[in-house]
Parts: sequence; C-alpha cells; structure tokens
Amino acid sequence: MNFDVVIIGGGLAGLTCGIALQEQGKRCAIVNNGQAAIDFSTGSMDLLGRLPNGENVQKIDRTLANLAEQLPAHPYAKLGAERVLAKAKQFEQLAAKLNLGLVGGLDQNHARVTPLGGLRRTWLSPNSVPTVQQDELFPYHHIVILGIEGYHDFQPQLLADNLKLQAQFAHCDIKTGFLEIPELDFLRQHSREFRSVHIAQTLEQKVNLASLVNEIRQVASGADAVFLPACFGQNSQAFFNELQAATDFTLFELPTLPPSLLGGRQHKILRQHFEQLGGVMMNGDRALQAEFDGNRVTKLFTQMHEDEPLKADNYVLASGSFFSNGLVAEFEKIYEPVFGADIIQSEQFDPANHFTWTTKRFSAPQPYQSAGVVINADCRVQKCGRFFDNLYATGAVIGGFNGIELGCGSGVAVVTALTVADKIAEKIGG
Repeated sequence: MNFDVVIIGGGLAGLTCGIALQEQGKRCAIVNNGQAAIDFSTGSMDLLGRLPNGENVQKIDRTLANLAEQLPAHPYAKLGAERVLAKAKQFEQLAAKLNLGLVGGLDQNHARVTPLGGLRRTWLSPNSVPTVQQDELFPYHHIVILGIEGYHDFQPQLLADNLKLQAQFAHCDIKTGFLEIPELDFLRQHSREFRSVHIAQTLEQKVNLASLVNEIRQVASGADAVFLPACFGQNSQAFFNELQAATDFTLFELPTLPPSLLGGRQHKILRQHFEQLGGVMMNGDRALQAEFDGNRVTKLFTQMHEDEPLKADNYVLASGSFFSNGLVAEFEKIYEPVFGADIIQSEQFDPANHFTWTTKRFSAPQPYQSAGVVINADCRVQKCGRFFDNLYATGAVIGGFNGIELGCGSGVAVVTALTVADKIAEKIGG
C-alpha cells in the first residue's frame, strides 16, 4: 500500500501532524497500536511551565531564549523561538476550528486546579475545568465539591483541604458532599468496574436527567460554583453542558485517576477529523521494522502487513515514549524499536549506562525521562550518526527534554507535529 506519508502513532502528535498534512492534500495513514497518552491526560496542554533552573514560566515568549541557553538539546531550542511560537499559535487556531473547547493562550500561562487541590501552570485547558490567573482570585465565593458515593478515584475532602491553602481560593467558603445517583448501584456492587468511563457510560444511557439535576441542587444548596469529577460525558462535553444548563450553579469538572475522559474526548475529535479529511487509521496495528536504501526509509512492516509492507514518500515517528513503547528500556540499553534511531545522550545521561538513568532521590526528575531519538532543526531523525532524508520524529519519542519536569509535553507534541507537516508539504510540493 502506497501513501504520501505513513505516521507511526495515533496520539496528539501523530493526529495533529496527520490533520495538517491531510488539509494540504497529502494522503496519510496512521499506524495506531491502541490507546495513546492523550487518553490518560487531564485535557490541559502545557507549552512550557518551568525552566531547568526551577524558574516558573508565566510569559512563554520571554523565556524561550533562557530555555535554549539552559538546555540546548530541547526540541524548542533546535526549532527556534519564532517557529515554536508560530506553531503553538497555529495549534490554537486548529483547536478553535475543531471546537476542542480550550481556554488560554500564548499571552501567558494560567493555573488549573488539579484533582488534589493544587495549582499547575499550563497553556490551554478545557473550558469546563476551574482555572485562575496568577494574581487573580477565583471569581466564586461559595464552592461545593461533590464526589460520587462509593467512587474512590475522586476525594472531595482532600481536594477541599488543599484548595484552601491556595492564595487564589483563600477567600472561598468550600464545602463537600456526595451524590448517590441510584442508577450507579450496579457498578457499586462491582467495584472493579466503578471507574470514570463506566460511570459516564451508565449515566448517558440510564440516568434520569431531571432526578440528577434535583440531587445536585439539593446536595449543593447555597453554592454558586460546584466542582464535579469528570464522569459526566464520555465522548463529548454535551452531557456536562446539559447539566450546566439545567442547574442553578456554575459547574466545573476535574480530571480523575486515568483513564481521563477529558483527554479521551479530545482524542476522539482529532481522530474523527483526520478520518473526515480522508486519512486512513490502521487501528490495532503495530509497526515492527523498516527497510532502508541509503539515507531513506523505503518500506515499513507492521503486524498486520508483514507480507505487504507500507510504502510512502515520508515516514513520521510519533510513537511516544516508554508509556506507549515508542522507546524500550532493557537493563543494558534504551532503544527505539522500529527504525533503530540514535538515542540522545549527555554528560548526565548515557543510554548504554544503566547507572546514569536515575538519581538517588525518588521524587526528583529522573535522567531517563529525557531519553529519546536525536533530531535536527527540521525534526529529521538521526541513525548511525546521519540524518535520514524522509524520516521525521514528533512528540515524546524525541529526546533532550523532560516533559513532566518542564511542563512542555503537549507543546512539544503539537509544535514538532506542525513543523514536520510543513517540512513534508514543502518537499512534496516541490
């Protein structure tokens, strides 16, 4: 089977790249092995939350030069500040066009409320999630945090206790309560299935909306804002919006323990749009190995296409990090399993030396979290010391940064994805 572009990985990076290429008239296929990191995410997207020296980032455009100085191996440093900002803005426009329902922007980071009651700096957040600006008070005074009876992945009292410690919420009267929702009794009897996905499925199929609204009104009496676990609306925000319209309160939802409905909703919208544009999703398939001719990839063999390889003018590695097996760690090495790409190393981290992978302090950022493939300024992948002409990488499979520590995982995904799409489109167009 022949395509213009074959993309390995159907997460945020792979789909963003595929959408951008399909919109430019290229024929793309995505080899998708299953759930991606976005399905387990909070729904918020980070561009850059802090610098390697620990400095918190408020104005992103003012700190990219400092990032490049402190961490030259970071993908943003290789791409350059101007391109990073342009591609971030391009993604904001794409998100608005697809109605992803995100708030925030490049002007400055905002803080989102975490499920444990902390505040985390981020770039974009779902409009249903409670957020505040750095020096502003939360605009509601009487908050009620409602859990669901028997559901342990969301703890209202813990959230409330920690939220009261935040300066932006110090003026708030915060109370907690629980919803019974009788339609969930069957799930309560089978605790292993009492998860956000199962709750959302049951509520959309069986719940009496009027009864649920009345219960929320009763338990949250006196509130002007109500925080709920993100269990109301599996595939879209429509059910949550119905609740919002029917109650007397302003409702907010918070992500629960994974899998996250907020990230899953975004994933579905991106996947549907890619397919509507004519893109081919090869779901349940897994890339195995490739063939090369000089500096070019010529064929890709997958689990479902071992006898009939996928052929394309260009290939994009968007397979993620260790979580999705885009990178594999064995005791003596870390490697990229499909193309055998070179893994980045530094004075602090050597992928061939297991003793450099971790630090003594468990809670500290770990060196192995910056592992990934080597790229150049065009996001082309290096193998055996040379950069391939038609193999690109995007997202968490790229090395040189710790997305958790720096708060930049989603940003790297979309910025590199849109950069790769441009480079391929320019080449094919030429």
